[in-house]
Amino acid sequence: EKIDVSQKDEIAMMRRWLTDHHEAAPDPLAAHEHMVDVNARMIMPGMLTAEQMAALARAKGAGFDRLFLAGMIQHHEGALTMVAELFATPGAAQLSEIFRFASDVDADQRAEIARMRALLATLQQGAPK
Repeated sequence: EKIDVSQKDEIAMMRRWLTDHHEAAPDPLAAHEHMVDVNARMIMPGMLTAEQMAALARAKGAGFDRLFLAGMIQHHEGALTMVAELFATPGAAQLSEIFRFASDVDADQRAEIARMRALLATLQQGAPK
């Protein structure tokens, strides 16, 4: 629920920013299809591949938990990549609203990655050898 609420607010802010700057906002219902180019490469860093999503759909129990956490870590690392690319782009993130948002994303994603890595380590310690 916490993730759902925070992401709704973040998505609304980003859509508002795009609209205010006369840019097209992506359709949220078709988001995953637009993350893959014609050569089946991920356009947005951190997105899970169709194969990873299928493996997750087949998994059960602790196996699901491990795949889910690994996938979410990958996804969050993709957000860190996008923030790094933004900050490395000359003239980008000059507006305080965008700089603050990107900085918050970076800090939040790092904290979540650390939390998920700790959970994953706990699951792996309990996994049968």
